[in-house]
Amino acid sequence: MASLRDIQSKISSTKKTKQITKAMQMVSAAKLNKAQNKAQAFFPYTQKIRDVVSSISSGSDYTHPMLEARDEVKKTAYLVITSDRGLCGAYNSGLLRHTMNTIKERHKSQDEYGIIVIGKVGRDFFKKRGMPIYQEIVGVSDQPSYADIKNIAATTVEMFADGVFDEIYIHYNHFISAITQEITETKLLPLTDFDESAGEETSSERLDYLYEPDEETILKRLLPHYAESLVFGALLDGKASEFGARMTAMSAATDNASDMIDDLNLKFNRARQAAITQEINEIVGGASALD
Repeated sequence: MASLRDIQSKISSTKKTKQITKAMQMVSAAKLNKAQNKAQAFFPYTQKIRDVVSSISSGSDYTHPMLEARDEVKKTAYLVITSDRGLCGAYNSGLLRHTMNTIKERHKSQDEYGIIVIGKVGRDFFKKRGMPIYQEIVGVSDQPSYADIKNIAATTVEMFADGVFDEIYIHYNHFISAITQEITETKLLPLTDFDESAGEETSSERLDYLYEPDEETILKRLLPHYAESLVFGALLDGKASEFGARMTAMSAATDNASDMIDDLNLKFNRARQAAITQEINEIVGGASALD
């Protein structure tokens, strides 16, 4: 049985751990609020670009390579958005497991796919398994700006345009609530779903735009920027999910610490009572021996 000093030491260390997890929970809650507002504010911008591109592509004879599916898909890229730090529950493990299973189902060799990874956890995971990483970025700010991922997003789009990859998917955690994140796969390139979405709209819902200088020039400029904005939007969504997952994990850790402290206090009281009872028995035994 543990001594009173050992139990007191465990109680003290558990209380310190509880203070840390409580502080991390509060910090994550503050960051979650900012990240959620930023992700929600960016969505209308992306949606407006999508509407303009959809209008042009559905009403024009001009086609752009980014809007056309290739006849043969030789190599697929997966842009995976993870975190730089742990202590966020199953946020990273669930996403990485999903990506691994997807790759195993779709590809027979490493020649058929490549990985573009954001976040230290994902980078270390894929490097450890010897998987082909074409680009990586770590140390992204908790409140990222477009400039933080401009280079990797632009290079990803360029690799599709240059034929390095024939299709590109984004894997990330979509934020639903602080306790719920949904692992999501979004097709980044080619942008083949514009025609389907345009077909669902009625003529009364469709807006007429006046273009300057011309539709072809606008598509050439707007499509790469739109693809890059999808990457940035997924990153903002992923950041909100990360802070929600970390807040939930730290809340659970704080609750567990409280339960442990209660159990240790109970053990301490029982051990102290047993020690007092033992001392009384020894005193009574000693007195009886003198008589």
